Amino acid sequence: MITIAVILVSAMLGFLLSNIYYHAKLKSFNDEKLVGIATQMKQFVEKEPATVEHYLDNAAALGYEIYVTDGKGNDQFYGREFRQKDLDKQAVDRVLGGEIYHGVAEFPSKPFITGFFDNQLSNTVGVHLQMGNASYALFMRPDVILQFGELRIFFALIGAFTVGISILLFIISTRYLVNPIERLSEATKRIAQGNYNLKLSTTRRDEIGQLAQHFMTMSRELERVDQARQQFVSNVSHEIQSPLTSIQGFAQLVADQDLPEQEREHYASIIEEESRHLSLLSKQLLLLSSLEQGHEDLTKVRFSLRDQFRQAVQVLQWQLEEKELLLRISVPESIQLYGNEVLLMQVWMNLLGNAVNHLPQGRSIEIRAEETNAQCVIHIRDTGDGIAAEHLPFLFDRFYRVDRARERSSGRTGLGLAIVQKIIRIHEGTIEVSSSTEGTVFTVTLPQM
Repeated sequence: MITIAVILVSAMLGFLLSNIYYHAKLKSFNDEKLVGIATQMKQFVEKEPATVEHYLDNAAALGYEIYVTDGKGNDQFYGREFRQKDLDKQAVDRVLGGEIYHGVAEFPSKPFITGFFDNQLSNTVGVHLQMGNASYALFMRPDVILQFGELRIFFALIGAFTVGISILLFIISTRYLVNPIERLSEATKRIAQGNYNLKLSTTRRDEIGQLAQHFMTMSRELERVDQARQQFVSNVSHEIQSPLTSIQGFAQLVADQDLPEQEREHYASIIEEESRHLSLLSKQLLLLSSLEQGHEDLTKVRFSLRDQFRQAVQVLQWQLEEKELLLRISVPESIQLYGNEVLLMQVWMNLLGNAVNHLPQGRSIEIRAEETNAQCVIHIRDTGDGIAAEHLPFLFDRFYRVDRARERSSGRTGLGLAIVQKIIRIHEGTIEVSSSTEGTVFTVTLPQM
């Protein structure tokens, strides 16, 4: 239907444009040419008046429609009959008076009427004809059917075959385009049902082939996201279930009236510790959720990076002294960051806190910052035992722990680095990690607005 509509609209617009061109350019040229032919007829007839009938019959047979009148009712037609005899008497009188009638050039211009094909008597040219003492008006126009009859059939066949073959080829080519789109539509339904294991042909190099490739990429990404969601739900359930089980069990023990006071206090401390862990977990889950929902209303200010690191070190001062850790800070006073102070403070506290918690006693931590190409690059390096290479790609995943037993017992949730990465991305920065047996380095790159 679209193909047929395109062909019909194209044909209509083509006809309108051609008709406009005829009325604007060709009509006057055609009128001038016909006046020249009529003038030659006039000259011959006036020279050989005895052969006028025979001459005009021959002219009509060669492809002209001719009308001769004396204005007094003596009319003679030669050739095919005019469709409309709409020539007014004033035009006849003017030609009898010696004027030339330009009916072709003066034919009304209408969008859906092409004067070239209208064999009306008014759509002619007229010249004065003098034979002896008698005056006549000769009107003539080409007989289009006689002159172009075979060509008209030929061009009509060309047009019909063109339309028919175009429709056939359009249908074939449309199926070539529609079939892969139908397969994509079917694949969309399967994805909506949760089936991400799709295989689509990606051998085509056109836009549909690119769409199929992007669709396959989207399918794999959706599968990964769905698996991550399921894993996240599983991890959250596990993280909540463990302390809840402990709280429930020890609460039952505490309720025992015969329990010694010392054991009651010990069990109560465990319940308090597990409750604190649940509180921390819920706070970090809420923070992570709020960070993922958007940051359009994030408050940003300009502040000193060195001052912020000093605040973080003051909070961790007792832990540094307890483990006898050496801390070196190399952050120029001139470095200013533009961002959310609270969130970025959480980044430094998390990275430094991880380093402090994992470092053996007597080791060191170095904080170094520099400005390069409108960016601020911060390196936080420790001299710990390093992280195994197989763990590095997963460090920023939620609930991922290198040492699950030790991390769980420490009360940490496994969400810290995931939150850190999200905060850095919100600030349009990046965070990378590298590690060896000589220690671990976290590199944070932030743009300087």
